[in-house]
Amino acid sequence: MPLLSRALVATASGLALVGLSLQAPSAVGSPAAATAAAQQAASRYRATIRTTAHGIPHITAETWGSLGFGSGYAAAGSSICTLADTFVTGRGERSRYFGADHRYNDGTAIDASNLEVDAFVTDLRDRHVVEGLLADPLAGPGKQARRMVRGYAAGINSWEKAHQVTDPACKGAAYLDQPVTPLDIWYGIYIANLNASDAQFVSSIVNAAPPAPGVTPKALPTRPGAVDRSALLKGLGRDRGPAFGSNATAVGGRDTTTGKGMLLGNPHFPWVGRYRFTQQQLTIPGKYDVAGASLIGSPVVNIGWNKNVAWSHTVSTAFRFTPYEYPYLGGLSYATDHGTQTLMHDVVSIAARQKDGSIKQIPEDLYRTPQGFVINAPSVLMPWSPTSFWAIRDANAEQLRTIDTFLNMGKAHDVRDLLRRQDAGGGMPWVNTTAADRDGRVLYADHSVVPHVSNAEVARCLTTTGRLLNIVAGLPGLDGTRADSSCKWGTDAGAERPGIFGPHHLPAVVRRDWVTNANDSYWLPNPKSPIEGYASIIGCERCQRTMRTRMVDAYVMDRLAGRDGLAKGDLESPRTLRATEFENRVRAGEVMRAGGALDRACARTGKKRACRILAAWDGHSNKGSVGYQIFDAFAARVPTTGVWKVPFDYRHPLSTPRGLIARAPAVVTAMSDAIAALHQAGVPLDARWGSLQVAGDRGAPPIPLGGGSGDSAGNANALASRDAPANKRFYRPVNYGSSHIQAVAFLPGGRVSVHSILTYGQSEDPTSPYSSDQTRMFSDKRWVHFAWTRAEIHRRLIDVEVVHGG
Repeated sequence: MPLLSRALVATASGLALVGLSLQAPSAVGSPAAATAAAQQAASRYRATIRTTAHGIPHITAETWGSLGFGSGYAAAGSSICTLADTFVTGRGERSRYFGADHRYNDGTAIDASNLEVDAFVTDLRDRHVVEGLLADPLAGPGKQARRMVRGYAAGINSWEKAHQVTDPACKGAAYLDQPVTPLDIWYGIYIANLNASDAQFVSSIVNAAPPAPGVTPKALPTRPGAVDRSALLKGLGRDRGPAFGSNATAVGGRDTTTGKGMLLGNPHFPWVGRYRFTQQQLTIPGKYDVAGASLIGSPVVNIGWNKNVAWSHTVSTAFRFTPYEYPYLGGLSYATDHGTQTLMHDVVSIAARQKDGSIKQIPEDLYRTPQGFVINAPSVLMPWSPTSFWAIRDANAEQLRTIDTFLNMGKAHDVRDLLRRQDAGGGMPWVNTTAADRDGRVLYADHSVVPHVSNAEVARCLTTTGRLLNIVAGLPGLDGTRADSSCKWGTDAGAERPGIFGPHHLPAVVRRDWVTNANDSYWLPNPKSPIEGYASIIGCERCQRTMRTRMVDAYVMDRLAGRDGLAKGDLESPRTLRATEFENRVRAGEVMRAGGALDRACARTGKKRACRILAAWDGHSNKGSVGYQIFDAFAARVPTTGVWKVPFDYRHPLSTPRGLIARAPAVVTAMSDAIAALHQAGVPLDARWGSLQVAGDRGAPPIPLGGGSGDSAGNANALASRDAPANKRFYRPVNYGSSHIQAVAFLPGGRVSVHSILTYGQSEDPTSPYSSDQTRMFSDKRWVHFAWTRAEIHRRLIDVEVVHGG
């Protein structure tokens, strides 16, 4: 609908914000206008969408259902292809439309064939798992969340009826003809909840089967030293290149120029697919007003702010599941302390498109115990062998409270209230929360969904292989024979439902100085405030921090010591806090360069030209930095242990390890291999970093980007390339990393300063003007001034549309 027409509708409803020149006033009283007005009056849902610069929608409605309707309508306008793909996935129909053998990679946890994904989802559908949770008064959603989801589905359908899809990714696709139902939304949310648990094991679940008679399995290691730790951590999604991550810094009133709280949040998520963010503001006048970013398919704000509190999330180290090992007796029989039991055996049928366009039904078998799916995962020490098998109990598979949790967080008055509301929701699936409020308090908490497995239970319930899993990866492998008795998950009186830890057994701290998290464990949100004494399944204590964590903390500590060069004095201001996002310091480089060690290590390779370039490197990962490519490649190859003069010391966690041993063979080899790899890839050693690292999301032009590798090199502005869909001729086309970045500062007089950047743009459609506009701003280290108040929206308004339907 053109702007003028949308303005006419809004004016007829008394909702126009701006004084537009209205042409053809007689149209208001025409028969067509009367019909439109009657349709509006009869509509179930009605919302006003005010769009400001960069395509950001500000949605106002009078009811929760209408608010969800506006959110769904706006999300369809920016992300229809990914929404549709998400619904196809949640219906178990990927094989029908895309073929059984093609792979689905959601950029975070699932990397499996379409057939495997469909079999997993179809089993959930056949057993009505989500429907059961919807009917559960304890684990299911509340009334407001249900209304938001129903409205969201209706909003997507309404957008599709009113618009032609222009995005080439799905233009003309047959699956767009299928109306979206609320159940489609709930299945999408449910599968996202499983991201750090069952979703990691889709292939292992679908391919699990009783071992063939006479087959001798490969012997498992019996001691920690024999375990390939890197392979194990990777298989569990716990390697030092995690599938997703984030940084968050909150500075309290004691250390800010305003005397109030400030927050800098930067989730590191995929730039394409299901886990993209879209920005939005959701308002019910006088009742609810929150803004920020939502994952595609979420009608509520996941990361954001209101007038009193701002929050961001980082992926937590806690495990969401426990594996149970059962003695296998052959066939479908296994042993428990209640006697011999029989595995549940589900057979699903998947409709798969063939090369000639016909549809063939393919059966798949899945097996379960009362605890959950049986897996066959030898790479993580959990095979189905002639003597035992493993099944996964998943805490997030037992709840559908995520929308409630985020919805109610948006109503918070301060950080303590935010945490209370989060706990009452009981559905924070797999992330920490870092927050700041107007009163000058800051919060760090890992109050996510965690199985109630105490250290005492771990001690009494580990199997032999389960002990190895626990020692090497921190994942307790429990005795399945007692899964329904002495090794069953416990329950806290304060927990929202049985089987999970309650708030008193989960780590949190509220302070007035500062807290951070960058995906390390809960142990050290502030060096003055170690958090200890919690169950090991949540994370490690007194353990080494990554270089990215050390960088995030150094930004704050250097500012408060007045040594960062950003401003005079030793307090954090709104400007200095957001400036750190684009500083692009490289912590590992700073540590390794101390005393000239990095240059000496390079000299031992004999690569004189490369070493001259590395020596002249400016120590940053700016797009104009020269030589960073050498360090980035080196940092990815050098071991994390055995190369330091001063190893990690938990008493000095942010300054150790340090002192690179330049002559160490592993260091010299890593440097030599890094230089050789760059030569082999045809990467000029003296090229500016921005000529090598460019935007790589779908349809993006090769926009130069600063930032670099996170945990290995120590970039807070972490970017990565993972099978990027665009600009593959460049060394590093980025399709993962810094995403919805928000710098929120509470100011005197009730004001809020909000700067944000959505690194890949609001629209995923390459034909949209909002596809890469923010990417160019990100490249130039510029911020979007997010319109928050009515006056700010008025000033930046580019479109008004009243939408109704349902």
